[in-house]
Amino acid sequence: MARSHLTLAALATSAVAGADIVGSRPLSSSTTHRFDSAVVTLRSGEEYAVRVPVNSDAESEQSRDLVALRALTAGVRTRLPFHIPDQLGQAPIGQTRAVVYDYIQGRPATLADVGGEGSASDSIGRAIAAIHSLPTSVVSDAGLPSHTASQIALSSRKLSDRAAASGRVPKELLTRWSLALEDSALWQFQPTVVNGSLGPESFLVIDDQVMGVLGWQELKVGDPALDLFWLNSAARSESADRVFAAYEHALARPADRQLRKRARLYAELEIARWLLHGIDSRDEGIIADAEGMLDALRTTVQNDLLNPLSTDTGQIMAVEDVEAMLDRTPLPGRSATSVGAESKAHANRIAED
Repeated sequence: MARSHLTLAALATSAVAGADIVGSRPLSSSTTHRFDSAVVTLRSGEEYAVRVPVNSDAESEQSRDLVALRALTAGVRTRLPFHIPDQLGQAPIGQTRAVVYDYIQGRPATLADVGGEGSASDSIGRAIAAIHSLPTSVVSDAGLPSHTASQIALSSRKLSDRAAASGRVPKELLTRWSLALEDSALWQFQPTVVNGSLGPESFLVIDDQVMGVLGWQELKVGDPALDLFWLNSAARSESADRVFAAYEHALARPADRQLRKRARLYAELEIARWLLHGIDSRDEGIIADAEGMLDALRTTVQNDLLNPLSTDTGQIMAVEDVEAMLDRTPLPGRSATSVGAESKAHANRIAED
C-alpha cells in the first residue's frame, strides 16, 4: 500500500533538522510505481521533495543516484544551465529509507515538448550539451564507470548476440545491427560525461525552458549518443532535428558525424533489451510485446532503405556477404580469431531465423 503524503511529511521532519513543515501534497511522476513521493511545504515557503523506494530495484537506483549527486559538486553545477537536486537528509523507514531533496519547480517534459517554435527543444539540446561538456574527471574522481568506444561497441555486440541467440529477432534486423556494429567508422568517437538514463521525463520544464534534470543513477563516461537515442521516439523527425541542432550549436567541440546513427542503433537495441528482460523473467507478456515491436521495426526498416545504420550506403548485403565481412573486420580490442568464430555463429543464427 502506498504511503500517504502525510506519512512522508513526518519522515521529512525526522530527516531534516529544524524543518518546520506546514503542508504536503502527493508528487506524481512516471516513477510513482517504484517510489512513494510527496512535496512538503515549510513555513518559510521552501519546498522539499520526499521519496521512498517501494522495492529493492528502486532502492538500488536511489542509492546510485545519491552517489552521482555527490559527484556533481557545487563547482560542477555552476557549469550547468539547470538545477540538479540536492540531498537534504534521510530517515529510516522499515527496511529502507526516505530521502529528502530540495524541490525543483517544473513539470516532467513529454515528447510533445519536443517540437518547433515555442517548444522546449532548444533548451533540452543545450542542457544535454552542457552535460557532455563536463570534464570527465567529474566521473573518474568519484570512482564512477568510464567506458572506451571499443568497450561500448563490444557491449552492444554482446546485447545483439544475446538477442540473436533467442531466435526471436527478425533476420533483417540482425543483419542491420551486424553491419552497424562491425562498421569501424561508426565507433570512432570521443566518450564524454553522460547522464546515461535520459528520457523526456528527465527534464523539468516551465514553458520552453529546462529548469532541472532528474535521475542521475547511470552517470558515467560513455557514448554521448546514449543521452540522445530517446529522440527517435519523437512523432516527427523535424522535432528531433531541432534538439540535435541546438545540441551541436551549444557543444564546445564539433559533434561526431555518426552520433545520430548510433543513437538510432541504441534505440533499436532497447527493444532487444526489452525482449531479453522478458525472456530472463519468463514473462510471456513482455516477450510478446517486444516481438510485436521488433516486427513493426522490421517493417519500418524495410520501407526506409535509404537510412541504414552503417556508414556504408552501398548495396544491401546478403547474409552470406555479411558473414564474410564480419570474419574480416574485428572490433577494436578483439582478436580476428575470436571475432571470426563469433561472427560465423551470429551469421548462422541469422540464416536459421
